[in-house]
Amino acid sequence: MSEPDFSQLLSKYDRRDMAGFTRKFVDDLGVAISTEMGIVEDCDWSGVICLGMGGSAAGGLFLKAISDETGGLPFVVWRDYGLPSWWGPEWLVLATSYSGGTEETLDAVKEAISGGGTIVGICSGGELGEILAESEESVCLNVPSGQMPRSAFGHIFGTQLSACWSLGLLPEPSEEEITEMLQRLSTASSNSDLSGNSGMAATLSRSLVGKELGIVSPTCLGPAAYRFSCQLNENSAKFARASEVPEMNHNEIVAWTGKASENSALLLLSCEGLHPRTDSRIEWMLDEVEATPTCVIECEGESLLERLLYAAHVSDWISIGIAVLTEEDPSDMPAIESLKSHLGSIQ
Repeated sequence: MSEPDFSQLLSKYDRRDMAGFTRKFVDDLGVAISTEMGIVEDCDWSGVICLGMGGSAAGGLFLKAISDETGGLPFVVWRDYGLPSWWGPEWLVLATSYSGGTEETLDAVKEAISGGGTIVGICSGGELGEILAESEESVCLNVPSGQMPRSAFGHIFGTQLSACWSLGLLPEPSEEEITEMLQRLSTASSNSDLSGNSGMAATLSRSLVGKELGIVSPTCLGPAAYRFSCQLNENSAKFARASEVPEMNHNEIVAWTGKASENSALLLLSCEGLHPRTDSRIEWMLDEVEATPTCVIECEGESLLERLLYAAHVSDWISIGIAVLTEEDPSDMPAIESLKSHLGSIQ
């Protein structure tokens, strides 16, 4: 029996061209990080609090991971209404809402402004842009509109990253390093494109249909693993969970080595440069966990930034592949739209 043809499946089920937006990821990222932000260096902060929900929040998690490795300030991701009790105006607020209308983010931004905070906003318009235009201590950076937020990660994260570089909050690679990174990511993107019906993304998509999915990663790749689980939730309408080594070795590992793993697939994200004890823990899991399949995705790259981006992009293709194989439209999200309608009716 012949394998499913992904070109035909995408044509039939990918009605709003999620695959097309995914193909543009590296180009979108490149444009965003090369755009002049119009902001000057200002790193005299106690830390950065990143506001956002869903696809707009993912970039904050990536920024935190990068800062944890090479930055000089703490980055905290806040995905809720309001602000934490410890927040004060000495903390820079990075507020991201692709639509500009995310109610949790807007609520937090209003509280930050009333508390004398400085906000760098990222959106494609909407109420967030209007609010920040009236705040003298804030700036709004616009990204192109017209996509599902989770498909606009190149625009969103590229702008977040460029803003942090311009402000001096994170170390900026050289132009040569950025160019070479984008070239390698472009090659990875082409190799992962489902339309070729081959490669890791297509193969993994086929093997994961019908399985409960657990995604395990070292802590440094945790943001990519978590985003992968969210993309599977939204694009594939599929339950998935993400956990990190070494923490999951102290709890979840018991379930993986028991009967609970019988219908589960284990996806391990890994990369070079891990703590040797983390490598040993992953090796033990590969030997002891009997989940079928058990797959390792080696996240390639010369830096943590590149490895995170590689993982995010390859996993996007996998989530789209599973969606169309199970006759799901990867752009469809009726539950989220219904909830927004409900919330709108009770305001």
